[in-house]
Amino acid sequence: MAMNQIQFQHGMSIPEFLGRFGTEAQCAAALIAARWPLGFRCPRCACAEHYVVGHGARKLFQCNGCRHQTSVTAGSLMEHTKLPLTTWFLAIYLISQAKTGLSSLALKRQLGVSYPTAWLLHQKINRVMAERDSTHRLHGAVQLDDAYLGGERVGGKAGRGSENKVPFVVAVSLNEHGHPMHLKLNLVSGFTLQAIGKWAKTNLAPGTVVRSDGLGCFAAVADAKCVHVPMVVGALKPRELPEFKWVNTVLGNLKTTLAGAFHSLKYRKYAGQYLGAFAYRFNRRFDLRDLIARLVVDVARGKPAREAVVRAHAEAAF
Repeated sequence: MAMNQIQFQHGMSIPEFLGRFGTEAQCAAALIAARWPLGFRCPRCACAEHYVVGHGARKLFQCNGCRHQTSVTAGSLMEHTKLPLTTWFLAIYLISQAKTGLSSLALKRQLGVSYPTAWLLHQKINRVMAERDSTHRLHGAVQLDDAYLGGERVGGKAGRGSENKVPFVVAVSLNEHGHPMHLKLNLVSGFTLQAIGKWAKTNLAPGTVVRSDGLGCFAAVADAKCVHVPMVVGALKPRELPEFKWVNTVLGNLKTTLAGAFHSLKYRKYAGQYLGAFAYRFNRRFDLRDLIARLVVDVARGKPAREAVVRAHAEAAF
């Protein structure tokens, strides 16, 4: 049997990663290149002329024009961090390469930090991953399905009406050969015409051909000038529905990841960030080595976020 070239790609080994980002100086140089690829620019006046103040890996850049001082982490997701840059980069590596998921507890053990520290690192990086793909819109042929996170509460409502279930949309775009390209996993307020219409306008390009099951709310993709091709599946099993092969495969992998890595995840509060991180890795699966470099850039250019902001953002996202 021929090997799947995506699944069996080499990626970046741990020794190679440590060879590239094993010291504070190497990490600082990578951050400088990510934040200022064309050379340093003062964040206050955009002047390029500057000189360096201080010693060690975390030097200060002082602008010759306005005399403003900034560090390589100031204004980024790492602002005010007390952790070594090597710890941040190792977290980026572990999270980006964790195809089967990585809990904050596992991250704590591998980084050698406290659980609250590992949790906050995890949430910040997940948040950047989720935000990075938020503006991308799917196009071409798309398979669409509804799904839920969380189980039913004892004594509560059953099925779709359960108070403990968090609804989200799964959408996979395909290329001309029918192979999956990009993924969207987005929380929605519910499976209503209004909610799906709003989602479609944000996440689907006009002219997209959307294939879905017979759930009535999916007709609202027409509000985004998309073509809707419904198919009533009835009692058919996923294996009997080749028209939805890839969206069902993604859902199966997602459920396996969540069940295997996260045993007490508060879906209603943090589901959006974990779904976004899963989609980020899926959309960049073609080059695992480049995935690390991209995530370093996204983290370096991410906006500062204190713990209170991270928690508030998670609550507001649903």
